[in-house]
Amino acid sequence: MSELNVLTYNVNGVRAAIKNGFLQWLSDKDFDVICLQEIKVALEDFDPKPFEALGYTCYLFPAQKKGYSGVAIFSKIKPDNVVRGMGVAEYDAEGRNIRIDIGDLSILSAYFPSGTTGDERQSVKMSYLDAMYDYLHELKKTRPNYLVCGDFNICHTEIDIHNPLQNKDTSGFKPEERAWMTKFFDSGFIDTFRTLNPQPNQYSWWSYRANARQNNKGWRIDYIAASKSLDGKVKSSLMYPDAVHSDHCPVFCKVEI
Repeated sequence: MSELNVLTYNVNGVRAAIKNGFLQWLSDKDFDVICLQEIKVALEDFDPKPFEALGYTCYLFPAQKKGYSGVAIFSKIKPDNVVRGMGVAEYDAEGRNIRIDIGDLSILSAYFPSGTTGDERQSVKMSYLDAMYDYLHELKKTRPNYLVCGDFNICHTEIDIHNPLQNKDTSGFKPEERAWMTKFFDSGFIDTFRTLNPQPNQYSWWSYRANARQNNKGWRIDYIAASKSLDGKVKSSLMYPDAVHSDHCPVFCKVEI
């Protein structure tokens, strides 16, 4: 039995995060797999060498639109398989999902759509949730042990947001989004962070406005969800709110494999 250290991080532009000290922060850490969201970089514009120097091989799935969305997985362990996309053209064009398989464990990096720009994108978000639910349950038939890492763009419960009453109809905390999260977890998944950290006032994203981060007025929208088959194998989970390379912070879990 060995342990795998997994990190997920919405970097809000990987090149911007590097400028903000992301590589220096990584240099004294010991993560085996790093799942990134919102990398905002095309393949031809990304230089993997600094990450390779830290021992990672970089697998990217950018959006077709430059400077937008995109996901990646950086791994120190050579995967048996890499799958880019979920087989739905609309979402694959936006670079929303990438998966690696290591032995009998699969790790997904997922960037769920945001609905904050209006009704049209909220509709896209809800359609994506349905497609993602189907994809994950189909995957479970052949790959039952997996982690879904990423920016879900949803706070699940009132403890996951600093002002639940004010935001009850805001995208990211709408009743139908929260109901999807409940359905998702009830269908065979574990919220690794919340299972081990029941305390309030722990968030993974803060607005750039009104000193939200300094005042810890945040939202917990970044998750590492583990399939129920890994219950008991998640040994620790934490967030790094002091890592300030993005408007999000990294989320970590250690899992036995």
